[in-house]
Amino acid sequence: MTKQYFGAQTEKAITNFPFDFRKTPKEFICAVAEIKKAVALGHLAAGELDRERAQAIAEACDEIVERKLDEQFVLPAFQGGAGTSNHMNVNEVVANRAMELLAAKGKDVKIHPNDHVNMSHSTNDTMPSALKIAAIRLTDNVLAACDVLATAFEKKAKEFSKMQKLGRTHLQDAVPITLGDEFAVYAAYVRRGTKRILAAREDLLELNLGGSAVGNAINASPKYRKHLYVQLQKVTKLNVRPAKNMMAQTSSDTDFVAISQALTALCVDLSKIAGDFRILSSGPKGGLGELTLPELQPGSSIMPGKVNPIMPEALSQLYYLVSGNNLTIEHAAHGSQLELGVMLPVLTDRLVESLKLADEMMRQFAEKCVAIVIPNEERMKEHLEKSTAYATLLNPIIGYDAAAVCVKECLKCGKTFREVVLEKKLLTEKEFDKATKDFTQR
Repeated sequence: MTKQYFGAQTEKAITNFPFDFRKTPKEFICAVAEIKKAVALGHLAAGELDRERAQAIAEACDEIVERKLDEQFVLPAFQGGAGTSNHMNVNEVVANRAMELLAAKGKDVKIHPNDHVNMSHSTNDTMPSALKIAAIRLTDNVLAACDVLATAFEKKAKEFSKMQKLGRTHLQDAVPITLGDEFAVYAAYVRRGTKRILAAREDLLELNLGGSAVGNAINASPKYRKHLYVQLQKVTKLNVRPAKNMMAQTSSDTDFVAISQALTALCVDLSKIAGDFRILSSGPKGGLGELTLPELQPGSSIMPGKVNPIMPEALSQLYYLVSGNNLTIEHAAHGSQLELGVMLPVLTDRLVESLKLADEMMRQFAEKCVAIVIPNEERMKEHLEKSTAYATLLNPIIGYDAAAVCVKECLKCGKTFREVVLEKKLLTEKEFDKATKDFTQR
């Protein structure tokens, strides 16, 4: 049986929160351990903690970060107490493992989870700071995934730049465009979403760590706080900094709302893209059929040969999940009262889930859909020629009234717009072809 390093406070939490719910994210637990290491080394540099204890605590924290003690973190992500249960789980594991490390060296040294591991800080500055550290890293993964997806769209936009097709508004025929235009738009959505996420990420670098219980730095010496961030930057390799007003960062969780909302805005666009892919690939015979999606798996247990748009469907469901999580995060932040944002556990769970799944899903969509989608040029040309979209394009040449007459005749007699224009001798076939191809030369 695995040795148990957690203690009485964790055991009480197990009894109080015996939920069949996923465990607290390990990315978050690791960030808490990094804080514990930086705190111990900060106290050592300030002369407030002896070297033996500080180094043993740091070594135990390294083991947590290296995922050697994962089985010790047993609590569900859903719990009360602003994360105190998770916090004490870490404190107890670090204290007991650190004592064991010292004992292996023949040293009988007491390390207390509160007095030493938790020295000069609190759940209330540790847990929000740990979530920011974890969220920064997960956000960076999302940003990298955004680049992968945007690059995939940009590559296809170039490849499809001369493929004419029908542009649609209100799901009705509108004007001629190119397939490259559409894919360039999708790339722009993702690039713009990246900018929003980057802006929200900046606030995550500002921590309330060192503010202790309510952000007024009670029981945390100025000397310790000075060394704390030097050590934290070394440990995390992130340019984190102390908040100008730590009480504000302790009592409000809206920095997490901002990153969640930026991610949700991106996922709105991703779902829109997914919807477009589903419409454009619909059929393939009874729908638009302008895009052919890869056959990744059988689409039906009863209909032979059916191919479903599984990647676009999954991308839309990413939005549904992230949007729902965003609402939870917003409400959890709204649940802050007086000097503390108390609803951090569920906020942590939902934010980590959203960031991780967005990263994974965007990469999968880029690889399994965008990179290998096949355009049906013949079908696109057919839809364009049978539409009245050329009317708008030719307005400056034949005039609005003449174009309107031609459109009405097309709809009445079933002829194409090209056929009507040529019959009325408004343009020669050569002039028509030149006018309808010039727009792709922009």
